[in-house]
Amino acid sequence: MSVPVLETLQTLHVPDLPLVLASVAFTAIYAGVVLPAVWSRKPARRTAAAKVLAQLLGALGTRGRRRRR
Repeated sequence: MSVPVLETLQTLHVPDLPLVLASVAFTAIYAGVVLPAVWSRKPARRTAAAKVLAQLLGALGTRGRRRRR
């Protein structure tokens, strides 16, 4: 029988589970968005990755702030 991943991690006593998950998320975003925006030879891929990166950074910048009308 299969055991869900979180239950498996809890039985392994991973003390810093939030830190591990945050590191995995950061690595995935970095490898999937930042690297293609910088090192891709295809201009279309660089442009698309740069737009996604701008959207992510914009979302982080407005987080917790009120927008003025």
